[in-house]
Amino acid sequence: MKVLGIIPARYQSTRFPGKPLADILGKSMISRVYEQASKAGSVDELVVATDDKRIADHVTAFGGHVMMTSENHHNGTSRCLEVMETLKREGKDFDIVVNIQGDEPFIQPEQINELVSLFGDKTTEIASLASKITTKKDLFNPNEVKVVMDPHGNALYFSRQAIPFLRGIEQEVWLQKGAFYKHIGIYAYKADILKKINKLDPTPLEESEKLEQLRWLENNLVIRLGITDYKGVGIDTPEDISKLINNACD
Repeated sequence: MKVLGIIPARYQSTRFPGKPLADILGKSMISRVYEQASKAGSVDELVVATDDKRIADHVTAFGGHVMMTSENHHNGTSRCLEVMETLKREGKDFDIVVNIQGDEPFIQPEQINELVSLFGDKTTEIASLASKITTKKDLFNPNEVKVVMDPHGNALYFSRQAIPFLRGIEQEVWLQKGAFYKHIGIYAYKADILKKINKLDPTPLEESEKLEQLRWLENNLVIRLGITDYKGVGIDTPEDISKLINNACD
């Protein structure tokens, strides 16, 4: 099973322009992500996919593998497809593609390995991760995406609301009465599935929750979830870097 890891990296960002090049304790964000992802033994080849020459030059300077992609991609999924198809034309075939978030500088390589291991079950078409929610703040925060699964670990639904709803129980004690899971936004796809999902049109549930993965569920694709203890820290704004550094120094 050949595995391709791709780190999509855009320079333009509404809340944080130039985010991949932001300094975090002496190293750029993209170099930290690349360094961590490189430690994942399950990945055969690792590529940064970008549409910006500044990022490409920086990745080349620290010895990383980078590929320039179109400026017209609306999301990281389509950027991943372009990289996979370009490499295929060069004679490199991959069975699995891992879409690695470029804004998690301390991503754990074990997470990537766990994600890839989910394809040991041939029914897995898309793999992702979830972690148990332990605070009311996360449970009722609409920016934290929740997921419910069937007994086999297949995603049933993703929502910005707290799910499942515990009828007849005060929300103050929901964490003591039920199990709730936060979705960790890292994905891996079978190569043919990556092609398929890039041809799918937006769906009503996706438009309602603004969650792309609901489009896949509405088209009957199997998303297998692995459970991880690692919560992950994503960077969306410059203030997030300050918080991350302060926590690291505490």
